[in-house]
Amino acid sequence: MADNKTRILLATILAPALWGSTYVVFTQTLPVEHPLLVGALRALPAGILLMLLGPGLPPRDKLLPLAVIGFANIGLFFGMLFLSASRLPGGLAATLGSMQPLLVAFLAWPLLLRRPRLGQVLAALAGTVGVGLLVVDDTVQLDAIGVAAALVGAASMATGTVLIERWGKVGSPLALAAWQLTLGGLLLLPVALVVEGLPPMPTVRNLVGLSYLVVIGTAFAYWLWVRGIATIGTGVAFLSLLSPLVATFLGAALLGEWFHAQQWLGIAIIFGSTVAGILLSRRKAASVMVPAALDSRMYQN
Repeated sequence: MADNKTRILLATILAPALWGSTYVVFTQTLPVEHPLLVGALRALPAGILLMLLGPGLPPRDKLLPLAVIGFANIGLFFGMLFLSASRLPGGLAATLGSMQPLLVAFLAWPLLLRRPRLGQVLAALAGTVGVGLLVVDDTVQLDAIGVAAALVGAASMATGTVLIERWGKVGSPLALAAWQLTLGGLLLLPVALVVEGLPPMPTVRNLVGLSYLVVIGTAFAYWLWVRGIATIGTGVAFLSLLSPLVATFLGAALLGEWFHAQQWLGIAIIFGSTVAGILLSRRKAASVMVPAALDSRMYQN
């Protein structure tokens, strides 16, 4: 069982690694003046594609919790993600988004009755500091709407991550990923069309970028992510710290730049906080399961 969890954990790392390419793909291949529509067109086709692989339509009696998860984890998050990416430098957007593990730790208290440990909070704070050291420099300019969108997006996905552990036992990871992507995309699409209108005729470059985001960066990545949450728990949120790390490596590779001392320090802090956060989360989950197992034995005897 432990070996299986380790394999799934290692596979889940691919999800934030793939998400690290989102900022580059969005800004270089897609219409940045239509961030909400890009979010909807990223989610909805990915969800339909996954449903065609087997799960089919979601059960009617689970539509409400699935819609809430889809709105939090996909609809609102995708909209805010691309809105912040269209108004902020990728580094600042990534730093604000890296607050997700900290938010997950505190949201798990009221929603899962799991009090955050001091170590988890410190690891989450260290992760945000590490991302800041990695990606932020003195040339960054703030944009109020972009900052607000990034913070709302981080809070939204943190909420969705916790709700998947609480309500997500309604199907396989493939089914849950398919349903939340589809419902989240359906909720975001009409808002995007009303606010932004129709985009111009897509170019080949647009279609290539969107196809990558839909198939690789969304359908495949979210299946890995949901499976990780279902197997390991909300501790996988610490893996999201790896997304800005991959984004920074991609940017450096494209620009032919070398990292300086501050960035290497940030990289070291990110890796350390990610490992510490996951280990502490798994110990916390184990300590919760042991008393529950003992209680069940008492009732059986």
